[in-house]
Amino acid sequence: MREAEFSELVKDIREQVRYLKELGVDAISVDLPEEVFSVKTPRPSDRDLDQIVKAPNYSGSTEPERTIAFPKLIRSDSAPKRPGSRLSALPSLKRRNVANPEVTLHRLESVGSARDVEMKTTSATIETSSRALPIMDETTDTITSIREEIGECKRCPLHALGRKQIVHTTGNFNADLMFIGEAPGADEDEQGFPFVGRAGQLLTKIIESIGLKREEVCIGNINRCRPPGNRKPEPVETAACRPFILREIAVVKPRVVVVLGATAAHNLLQVKTPITKLRGEFHDYFGVKVMPTFHPAYLLRDPHKKREVWEDMKKVRELLNS
Repeated sequence: MREAEFSELVKDIREQVRYLKELGVDAISVDLPEEVFSVKTPRPSDRDLDQIVKAPNYSGSTEPERTIAFPKLIRSDSAPKRPGSRLSALPSLKRRNVANPEVTLHRLESVGSARDVEMKTTSATIETSSRALPIMDETTDTITSIREEIGECKRCPLHALGRKQIVHTTGNFNADLMFIGEAPGADEDEQGFPFVGRAGQLLTKIIESIGLKREEVCIGNINRCRPPGNRKPEPVETAACRPFILREIAVVKPRVVVVLGATAAHNLLQVKTPITKLRGEFHDYFGVKVMPTFHPAYLLRDPHKKREVWEDMKKVRELLNS
């Protein structure tokens, strides 16, 4: 092997060792077969081999690393990344989609660059391509046809528990922004429109805070009938009513849906995650961005949460303006 080739090989192997160290590898076993070295060049001594695989440590020293004596790489999640390294910007192992990786080094089949040294995962698969998110199908529904189908609804027990009228979705049915709450309250049941009570007045202020008017957005609820005493709708009640609000989303095709409170968020996204953990980040519903946040009625009870809703709405505004 020519001296230049040998120097290049040493350089490449050092780079591989640095990379593995920054991934948290504490030890490495390397099997270097006899055929790696040119016939014209004597096989290096053990001391020379130590020089091949040694790499600068984090303090800048060129002392050899720990004795190479393990059959596979051993990972340490707490290993620091060396400041200034070009690899220091890589995400930590905890943020990667790899479980219990066992990394081995393929044998060096020929003398060349570090590309001849391949890293292989034997107990995990790394997915490099993201799956396409499902997109909402086209619909022949209209808001009018959905309301006609609902009719004088008696699909759930709420029709017999004191409701005065069905409270339909209202507003701009071509809006980019849609708000979905839980169910009508006493004022809504009386007037026949969603969010017209104290909570509705606060919602109007929230809408205006991002530069829109109430009539420019679409507003509805998971349930269209008032539960007794403004209690939370039962699963059988939401199951009967939920399909209609989903069909209305398909008609309106908003860019963003803001779901107000846990009931609305859980029914739209079909999750059970607490609203405190759902809020603040966009979620996907068949290509529509969904922002869960606190219900205005909850803000009336705990005004300190208004700051968090404002932060959520700023994200909504930024997306709508993008």
